[in-house]
Amino acid sequence: MSDTFLAAIAVRTRDMDGPPIAHTIAMRAAIAPFTVRIKKKSVMESGDYKVSDISLADFGRKELELAEHEMPGLMSARQEYGPGQPLAGIQLMGSLHMTIQTGVLIETLAALGADVRWCSCNIFSTQDHAAAGCVRGGTANIFAWKGETLEEYWWCTDKALTWPDGSGPDQIVDDGGDATLLLHEGKKFEIAFAKDGSLPDPATTDNAEFKCVLATIRDSIKKNPKRFHVMVDRMVGVSEETTTGVHRLITMADKGELLFPAINVNDCVTKSKFDNVYGCRHSLPDSIMRATDVMLSGKKVAICGFGDVGKGSAQSMRAQAAIVYVTEIDPICALQACMEGFQVATLDDIVSDVDVIITTTGNKDIITVEHMAKMKNNAIVGNIGHFDNEIQMEALEAATTRMNIKPQCDKFIFPDGHGVIVLAEGRLCNLGCATGHPSFVMSNSFTNQTLAQLELRKAYLEAGSVKSKSKYQNKVYLLPKELDEKVAALHLGQIGARLTRLSVEQAAYIGVKMNGPYKPSTYRY
Repeated sequence: MSDTFLAAIAVRTRDMDGPPIAHTIAMRAAIAPFTVRIKKKSVMESGDYKVSDISLADFGRKELELAEHEMPGLMSARQEYGPGQPLAGIQLMGSLHMTIQTGVLIETLAALGADVRWCSCNIFSTQDHAAAGCVRGGTANIFAWKGETLEEYWWCTDKALTWPDGSGPDQIVDDGGDATLLLHEGKKFEIAFAKDGSLPDPATTDNAEFKCVLATIRDSIKKNPKRFHVMVDRMVGVSEETTTGVHRLITMADKGELLFPAINVNDCVTKSKFDNVYGCRHSLPDSIMRATDVMLSGKKVAICGFGDVGKGSAQSMRAQAAIVYVTEIDPICALQACMEGFQVATLDDIVSDVDVIITTTGNKDIITVEHMAKMKNNAIVGNIGHFDNEIQMEALEAATTRMNIKPQCDKFIFPDGHGVIVLAEGRLCNLGCATGHPSFVMSNSFTNQTLAQLELRKAYLEAGSVKSKSKYQNKVYLLPKELDEKVAALHLGQIGARLTRLSVEQAAYIGVKMNGPYKPSTYRY
């Protein structure tokens, strides 16, 4: 489909459907989504991958094709940018839940020219047929399977970061910051080794996961004491998906420790309000019901936190006719919860009465082992925040006997005989016990990721491939408002939405351009 034809559609419909640019984008997504050919690699022939079961590939390919229809933003990105191959020659690594939806993102990046390697960012979130499907499709070297150990998880991260010639990525798509963390910690310990010959010692930390990080770096330094230096020097930038990962990046940037530019995808409106609110509204009840088959109507449910994730989670429980309580530290969020009709309480006040407790905060020690000891028998405990430390799993395991019910669903029994049912070992229950957010929501998030990767590359090339001259330095940046609105526009046609168009006089009256952006950066959606 030519741009002339799309422009003609915009002219014919501008009076009824809104800004020409928005309608043109939506029509591009709805009418011409599948025409870009993806350059494929010989992944299976190379053996440079590790998935659970390659025989699941046919199943994966079928689901990837179905998901493409529900992801108009990504398919439009292929159509719009694919012919120009803006990521040609780029080594792009991803550390993000290896689901079917992520597979469509991977294949979009490949369609734009990138050489992609990928791992999951959670030991339970991989959909094995999705991983096998991408390998069979020749679009990425995948290192991911559901149920990895922590040692296997960090092996996969290290493998995804390392190309066959030993080089590293030019750009990273990160979720939670683990790939970024490994590069930063790796360079830090290489500096220490060069100074005094010291190697990282896993025995110096009690954190099981950081023990694996230190062991990975120690083994790397023994083979090549400058490996992470070379990788960091090559890096153009990272785009980060989550609240927790962005927090890590901002902390490093504030301390002057961030080693390459970062784009904060999480705080794009079409990510935070759509993935975090509407995605959780869909996938939280899905995960509880798949794991336990418990009826939620009439149950008392506590949602810990009322940020975007908490809002979507609380809405989903109310939609099931549960009695919903909210815990909060922030008076504004607490007041919002009250205005939505939720009862705000402390967990200590309600812990003995509720039937389901879900953490959404991104903080640590939200549910302690002492809390769980006071819960009803068979109370359901889960987390849909980011990391696994919202629930004190290590202390719970030490205080109880574990009875596995089925994969990612366990009962932890206290000495008095009562127990709590924990979903996905305290990790993301919507990905561990179900399939995560639906494709349409993830199309919003992942279109932002694609645009962020293109933006990093464009700035680098405009600076003559001299990183010190790029407009993106070692700080954390947001995508422009225009791109956020573009992502939203890409999805309207799929659901039959028709935008109203401002007149010249109306646009002048409120001080905006007719084609947007329509809100200032300070506007809170």
